[in-house]
Formats: sequence, structure tokens, C-alpha cells
Amino acid sequence: MLDDNTKAQVKAYLEKLVSPIELVATLDDGKSAQEMRALLEDLAGLSDKIAVRYDGSDARHPSFSVAAAGEPARICFAGIPMGHEFTSLILALLQSGGYPPKVDAEIIARIKGLSGKFAFETYVSLDCHNCPDVIQALNLMAVVNPNITNTMIDGSLFRAEVEAKNVLAVPMVFLNGEHFGQGRTSLEEILAKLDTGASTGMAAKLDAKEAYDVLVVGGGPAGAAAAIYAARKGIRTGVVAERFGGQVLDTLAIENFISVQHTEGPQLAHALEEHVKEYGVDIMNMQRVEALVPGEHLHEVKMAGGGSLKAKTIILATGARWREMNVPGENHYRGKGVAYCPHCDGPLFKGKRVAVIGGGNSGVEAAIDLAGIVAHVTLVEFDSKLRADAVLQDKLKSLPNVTIIMSALSTEVTGDGNKVNGLTYTNRLTNESHHVELEGIFVQIGLLPNTDFLKGTLNLTKYGEIEIDPRCQTSVPGIYAAGDATTVPYKQIIIAMGEGAKASLSAFDHLIRSSAG
Repeated sequence: MLDDNTKAQVKAYLEKLVSPIELVATLDDGKSAQEMRALLEDLAGLSDKIAVRYDGSDARHPSFSVAAAGEPARICFAGIPMGHEFTSLILALLQSGGYPPKVDAEIIARIKGLSGKFAFETYVSLDCHNCPDVIQALNLMAVVNPNITNTMIDGSLFRAEVEAKNVLAVPMVFLNGEHFGQGRTSLEEILAKLDTGASTGMAAKLDAKEAYDVLVVGGGPAGAAAAIYAARKGIRTGVVAERFGGQVLDTLAIENFISVQHTEGPQLAHALEEHVKEYGVDIMNMQRVEALVPGEHLHEVKMAGGGSLKAKTIILATGARWREMNVPGENHYRGKGVAYCPHCDGPLFKGKRVAVIGGGNSGVEAAIDLAGIVAHVTLVEFDSKLRADAVLQDKLKSLPNVTIIMSALSTEVTGDGNKVNGLTYTNRLTNESHHVELEGIFVQIGLLPNTDFLKGTLNLTKYGEIEIDPRCQTSVPGIYAAGDATTVPYKQIIIAMGEGAKASLSAFDHLIRSSAG
């Protein structure tokens, strides 16, 4: 199952096992079960601390559980955890075998303090780059707290369950049989939903913090660069972010980051956070800013969950989010057929009919990828021509199961109440309304800046972008901005990083001149 190179790497990891673990499999006669058996035998052959049994009685098969020897199993893989989930498997083995997770002691204490029974079931696609974060977070919680269990379920293997539970987006999490959440979710976010009393204490902690010299709002590439450049000046620096990494976390392949031939968004986001931590920056994750209050000497940012922070200078690096169609039915059917990540959710629509909204590079690339999975793709473009690169257009037009509709205004997402069954659009040339029957809609129409909370506080363009000068100064003295939320052209990771560095240097210059005055 595993090639020699992979075996060598896994063997090196398994040397970190502290205590024995046991894998218990429930198999059948299918091909997937044979592959699972081969994987388990490979793992057992790489460490004398791993034992395998094949007498499991799980309702799902093929599946296998992971547990410390002699303890009840709390982690289960219903499916073969390869692809993006292979790291989840290795971490489950190590943590079940006593290797300590790299998580703050405060987080561990909060997990241990959760009371009640929590049985999680998480549906994934092995092609999903967002799913491992959720699986790894829930598996870690299961290792730490004996009242928590988690089962990873490969949606492509258990189609009947996927259909019955209307799983049309991954990762999708159920807790004790009820829908708990979907989409990329961090350990801190999961804890926040379970430990509802923690928000009050966090608000008090934020209020008690001393004023920063530089406070960065946002943890994406621009925010990370700004924080590093500020901290290197030896000044008190903080970062407050809804999720560290920002939009990068939702990016798959990155091949234009100079000097790095290939990386993936989650890897880059992790590297950014680790680099920022190297400088002792105060990182406050899982915090959404709801208001900015400029001041004469200190500016203030107020959090949606309560509490506020003050700083002499502020750098706004709030990034952007997926643009929505804003038509009836879109919000109702989000996760029920309306999706925004073809890489993550595409496999769930195997053999079905889908639409892609948008004819730019993202939309055409999505349509090409989906055409290899689904029965038929209808690409819907508002303009009279596609805006994607010519090579992508040529590839798209060569595919036999793709229909391209131009000059089309999407007007409604339709469904049966539980899931999508079609898209209504208006032909902009004839003003005629049409309806396309389908099971999925992938929206790929660009980005919107995360600046709603700034309206009326500083100057924004009609598109919501923060207006900045060449030094990243906003219309309010002492407040700077960088990255995709601003008027800087070309929304690229490397440009955002440069702008973040520039904003930080400008903020430092402002501090020097202010103190000199």
C-alpha cells in the first residue's frame, strides 16, 4: 500500500511513539477493505508498538479504530485515510501512543474540562484540503478527553449515508447525531462552540491588555508581514484575527510564490504563524473586530465577542472573502448544493449535473476540474465573453460535457427545501428567463473586501476597498492598511506581503515622529 519512500518517512515518525497502540479493523470482501488491510499491515510492520486486529464490529466497513493499548477506541477512520488525510492518520497514531500534541496548555486544559458526551462524525473528501484541520482537531480532542469520540467518514465510500444526511459540502460535522457545522474549522473555533462560557473570560483578558505600539487587524499574508516587521523594531506588537492565515487557508496550489516552486495554502498559513510567533508577537486568534474607534493618542478596536484593544497605530489587513451571487435561495442552500470550493466539494457531485458561476480564471479552472468528476457542467457568465486565459478557454471548449452560457444574469437558486435542484437565469440580450435543472452550483465570481465594520470610519471606495496612499496611510492619521482589503492593484499573496511590510515601516515612522514631537 505504501511505497518504500513513504514507509521510511512513516517509520521515522513512529519512532516517537511512547506507548503501544492497537488498530482494530472491520473489513468486508471489497477492494477498499483489501487496501485498508494492506495499509494496516504496512503500519504494523514499521513499529513494534503497533498491533492490528481484524475482529472489529463497527457498523461501517471498511473501517478501523486507533487507541492506546487496553483503552476503548475513541478515534475511527471509516475509509482509507490517504491523500490529504494521511497526516491525520499519522497524528492520530502518535497522539494515541503518548506523543504530546503541539497545542497550548490552556487549550488542553479547556478540552479536558468539557463535560458531557461528545460523539462526532465528520464527513470528508480525500481531495479536500480543508478537511484535515477538522479531523485533526477532533481527533486531538478525543485523545485528550475520554468523553469525546470522532469518526472520519469518506463520503465517496459511504454514499448512502451522504445521500441520507444530504451531505453536499465537506467537511461536514455531526455531533451526537445532529448537524454541528461545516467548512474549515479550527480547534479554537470548535472549542468556542462547545465551551460557551469562555467568551466572557476572553473579553476580560482583552480589556486588561496594555496598549500596543502597533496592532495588526488580520492574520493573512499582509498581516503576518506587518507583524514581523513591527516586532523586529522592538516595539509592542499584537495581531488580532478571526482566523490566522485568512484566505490563504482556502487556497490549494500556490506556484507563484517567488523562491518556493510549490506549496499549499494551509502549509503557507502555518509557516506564517510560526514565523510571527518567533518574534513574541501577541496573537489573539478567533476574534472578529466589529468596530474601529479612532482616537487622538490611542485608537481602539472593539470585538464582536466583547472586549476591546487599544494601540498607538493600527494596521488593517482584513483581506477579502468569496463574493456571493446575492440571489434568492443562495443562502438557504449553502452547503446543500451551493458551494464555493470545487476542490473540496466536487467529489460529492460525482455523476451529477452542476453549474459554475463565473467565467474568469477561477470559474473556468473549476469547470475543467469538475468536468472530470460530474456528469455535466454548465458554466454561466454574466459578460458576453469569457475573461479566463486563452489556454484555459481552449481546454474548456474541448470538453464534451460542458455547456457555456454567456450574457446570463443568475436570478435564483431553486431547490426542494433540502437541496438544490436548479438555477434560474435571465438572458441579458433577450430578457428571457431560463431554468437549468442541476444538483450543484459552484460560485466563482471573485472577492469582496472585509471592510463592512469600517463604513463611516475612514474612506472606502464604492467597492468597499480601503483607500490608501503610497505609504499605506488611510484617511485617518495613525491608521494604515495593507493587502486585499485596500485599493492596491493585483490581489496576490506576494504583493500583500510587501504591502504589509510597507505599512509596518510607515507605522513605525509615524511612531518615531509622534514621540519626537
